Amino acid sequence: MYQTDPPLSPKEVLPTMYDLKSEDPGEPGLPDQFHLLQPRLLDETFRPPNYPSDELFTASDLNLYYDPRHPLWYKRPDWFAVLGVSRLYEQRDLRLSYVVWQEGVNPFIVVELLSPGTEKEDLGQTLRDVEQPPRKWEVYEKSLRIPYYAIFDRYKYEFRMFKLDGGSYSEIELGESRFWIPEVQLGLGVWQGSYQDVEQSWLRWYDETGNWVLTPVEQERQRADQEKQRAERLMAQLRSLGVEPDNQ
Repeated sequence: MYQTDPPLSPKEVLPTMYDLKSEDPGEPGLPDQFHLLQPRLLDETFRPPNYPSDELFTASDLNLYYDPRHPLWYKRPDWFAVLGVSRLYEQRDLRLSYVVWQEGVNPFIVVELLSPGTEKEDLGQTLRDVEQPPRKWEVYEKSLRIPYYAIFDRYKYEFRMFKLDGGSYSEIELGESRFWIPEVQLGLGVWQGSYQDVEQSWLRWYDETGNWVLTPVEQERQRADQEKQRAERLMAQLRSLGVEPDNQ
C-alpha cells in the first residue's frame, strides 16, 4: 500500500463495517432464549439520565472489531454499551457490527452471560495460543480498556462486577448484588421478577433512588394505573358533593 505523508488514519485505510463479516453460520455458541431475553431487558432499562437517547448505543451478540493491526479479529459480547455515539452508524445506517477504528469510541461496559461452555474464557482462565487472537478478557482489559466488565451466571444467578484499575481488572465486592456506576447515574443489579412472562432472577438497571428502571411495558401499565386512580378519586369527590357520576 502506498504510504502517504502524513500517514492516513486507520478510519481511512482499514475496513469499514460494510467490508467486514457480520455473521458466521458455522460459529458455535448461537444464542438461546435466555441470551435473547436478558440483553433485551438490559437494553430497555439502560437509560442514563445524563445522556440523551441519541448519544447511546447498545448491542448484543454483535461483532466487535477491536484491533486495527488485525482488522479481521473480533469478539461478540453478550451485551455492551457505548457512550457518546449515535444510535446509527454515521447518523444514517443500522450497524452491521461495531468497528472501533471507525467509531473512535470504545465500549463503556460489557456484560457476559456465563455458561459452562464460556465460563473459563469469560473469566480469563484460559491460556492464549500465541498464534490465535487473544481471549475476551484480555481484549476487554488490555486492548479496549473497557472500564466495567459485568458477568452474570445464568444458572446460579450470580452477579460479579470487575472495574478497570490501572491496567487490570479488579473484582468489586458487591452488596445485595448491586453496583452503582456514577458515570451513567445508574446501577446494575439482580432483580427477582417476571419479564416476558418468565419469573426468575434477571440483571437490570436501577436509578439513584434504588428503584428499578421501568421497561416500556411497565411504564404503560404504570400510566394506566395512575389514570384509573385519578378517575376513581374524581368519582369519589363527585359523590361527596351529592353527584352520582354514572348519571352524568
